[in-house]
Amino acid sequence: MTKEFYPKMITDLPEADIPFRGVRGWLLQGIGKQVVFLDIEPIGVVSEHSHGEQWGFMIEGEMELTISGVKKVYRKGDHYHIPAGALHSAVFKTQVKAIDVFADVNRYRAKVKE
Repeated sequence: MTKEFYPKMITDLPEADIPFRGVRGWLLQGIGKQVVFLDIEPIGVVSEHSHGEQWGFMIEGEMELTISGVKKVYRKGDHYHIPAGALHSAVFKTQVKAIDVFADVNRYRAKVKE
């Protein structure tokens, strides 16, 4: 993964403990919201799941996102909105950089430093 894409002010944030191999993210914690600066390798399919509301912006790469049965390809400059509880899945065939905002303040926790 290319940590150098994001400036030090981002990579100095706590790293998110994301349970997908090939996915890194840095957490910016707010009151009632969480922002994650994502770096995703071409990992293939992230299976269908749901959680609280999510909004995201594509910085780089291409992602196929299916939200409530509607499939769409997102590229640099596109944004997406996943309503709370909506079933969604994704396919990553390229390296993706994205910024996601989660309504779930504890969607991800910081990695424990070793």
